[in-house]
Formats: sequence, structure tokens, C-alpha cells
Amino acid sequence: QVQLVASGGGSVQAGGSLRLSCAPSRPTYRWHCMVWFRQAPGNERERVATLRSDGTTRYADSVKGRFTITKDNANNTLYLQMNSLKPEDTALYYCAAARSDFSCILLSRNDFAYWGQGTQVTVSS
Repeated sequence: QVQLVASGGGSVQAGGSLRLSCAPSRPTYRWHCMVWFRQAPGNERERVATLRSDGTTRYADSVKGRFTITKDNANNTLYLQMNSLKPEDTALYYCAAARSDFSCILLSRNDFAYWGQGTQVTVSS
């Protein structure tokens, strides 16, 4: 069973940038349907960015044009580049992956087999 290890969170001022990373415990793990979620206190966990193994991406409207999801094939690590951060981006961010790309865009959070432990992002005004 593979585990995902998320890192890169921190505290920044509004307008700043952060890059989150998510690495599998098994270097040979084959990624499918890669997603970043976030959850702010009192809110439900929401999907922020999606990357299929064919390179297709999708973003929540709230982060379009500011966040970019990528995967580095050299080190098999998933990233979320976050620019122009806003206080409302403050949340615990989780990486997740499904067992396949089938219906990737439609999957609910309960359909993801692998999760990172969460990394805190705090944006101050």
C-alpha cells in the first residue's frame, strides 16, 4: 500500500506564493487521477486542482489562473504551485490519488484510495 507525503505549507502574506509537494512512499508508484483538496475550519473538503495521467488539468473557479498542478516525472512528485495567494486560500491542503483515471473529474473525495497527511497554508492580509 502506498502512502503519500505532503509538504511545503507555511505562512505567507497575501499576494505571496507557495509550492506544495506530494511524494509517494514507493518511488515506482504509478500516479492516476491526482488531486489537491483543501479544507478550511468549518468548511467541507473541496477539490482545488486535478491532473489526469494524460496531462488533462482542471481547477476550481476560485483558484483558476493562480494555482497550477503538475507532476515531475524525474522524481515522481506531484506539485501545487500557488501564486497570488489570498486570505481565503487559508486551509489544510491534502493531496490524493485514485486507483485509475476512470471518471477522474467526477470522483467524490470518498473515491480516492491514497491520501497525504495534509499541510497547512495560512495567508495573512
